[in-house]
Amino acid sequence: MTSAELLVPPLAPALLAYSLCVVFAAGVVRGFAGFGFSAVTVAGLSLVVSPALVVPAIFMLEILASLSQLRGIARDVDMPWLGWLMLGNLLFIPLGVALLAWLPETPLRLLIGALLMAAALLLRAGTRAALVPTRAVRFAAGLASGFINGVAAIGGIAIAVLLSTTAMAPAALRATMIALLLFSDVVSLASAALMPAAAHAASGHLLGAGTLKWALWLAPAMLAGIWWGQRSFKGVSPAQFRRHVLNLLVALAAVSVARSVAALAMA
Repeated sequence: MTSAELLVPPLAPALLAYSLCVVFAAGVVRGFAGFGFSAVTVAGLSLVVSPALVVPAIFMLEILASLSQLRGIARDVDMPWLGWLMLGNLLFIPLGVALLAWLPETPLRLLIGALLMAAALLLRAGTRAALVPTRAVRFAAGLASGFINGVAAIGGIAIAVLLSTTAMAPAALRATMIALLLFSDVVSLASAALMPAAAHAASGHLLGAGTLKWALWLAPAMLAGIWWGQRSFKGVSPAQFRRHVLNLLVALAAVSVARSVAALAMA
C-alpha cells in the first residue's frame, strides 16, 4: 500500500466521524483510568465495522497509548505488583486460550463477565475487601488476570477489580495498569506477527497495510482523548478516582455480558 492509499479514509465520512468520536471517548477513559480503551473501542466500532478489521489496529493503538503515557507514570509504577502480574500473565494466558479448545467460548465469557460485574457492583456499593499485597497474592492476581485474558480477553478489567481492593494509591494503580497493558499488548502483537499467513487471511490480515491504515486514521483522536483524560485525572481525589473506576468497571463488564448474551441469542 502506497502513502497515497494510506491517506484514503477507511470509511465513508459519516461512519468515520462516528468512529473517531468513539476512539476519542475511549482515549479519555484510557487517559483517566489507565485502562478500558480496547473494550470501549471494540464495543463502539463493532456497531459499524467488523471487529476483525480493527482489533489488530487496536493492539498498535494500545501500545502507542501506553508509550505516550509512560514518561508521566514511570515513577508511580508499583514494581513488585507489576513483576508478579507480568509473570502470571505469561504463564496463564496460554492456559486460558487452551481451555477454549475444550469448553464453549461464549458461556465462559458470559460467566466471567457476570462475576466481574458482580464484584465491581459489590465494591461500588461499599463492600470492603482488602487484599494484603504479599507475593502469593500478587502472583495469584497475575495468574487470574492471565487466565481471564486468555479465555475472555478482559484480563485488564479483572486486574483493575483486584487492584481496587488494595490500598494502592490512585496514581500507582493507574500507572501499574498502563505498564501492564504495554507488556500484554506487545506480547499480543508479537503473537499476531508470528501467526501463519493462513490465520492472517482468516482474521483480517493481521499487521498488514490495512492495520497500519486504521491505526494512522484513529491515532490522532485517541491521543487527543488521552490528553483530555490525563487532565481530568489530575484534579480528582482518591475517593473520587475509586468511585469513577468502579463505575467504569461495572459498565465495561456489563458490555462484556451484553455481547455474550447477544452471541448466545444469535447462536
